[in-house]
Amino acid sequence: MSVPSNLKYTKDHEWISIDGDEATVGITDFAQGELGDIVYVEVETLDETLDKDEVFGTVEAVKTVSDLFLPLSGEIIAFNDSLESEPEKVNSDPYGEGWMIKIKISNPDEIEELLDDAAYKELIGA
Repeated sequence: MSVPSNLKYTKDHEWISIDGDEATVGITDFAQGELGDIVYVEVETLDETLDKDEVFGTVEAVKTVSDLFLPLSGEIIAFNDSLESEPEKVNSDPYGEGWMIKIKISNPDEIEELLDDAAYKELIGA
């Protein structure tokens, strides 16, 4: 199971890569492994501004549907629309081609509340 050290994490198993005032968000390798084969990713919040921890979409696996929570407050500025036809990218490459959204961060102070790789590994018992 992969937990890249250059990313930040949430207790809800989202990862976030921060580049200035923009960030890319997806679910972790641990999360996709727990969910199993992902068959659908839904994000209907494009161009909306949401608060940290609000639901920005859902991910559907063969056996369950899980909400996706925004790691930082901000505007959702992009959705990885390749996931509409190839949701399995979340399973095969969760930190690369399986990214889900990009956001414009509205409250950079919230970054301090995210987990680093060591804290996330401790959370999942890795």
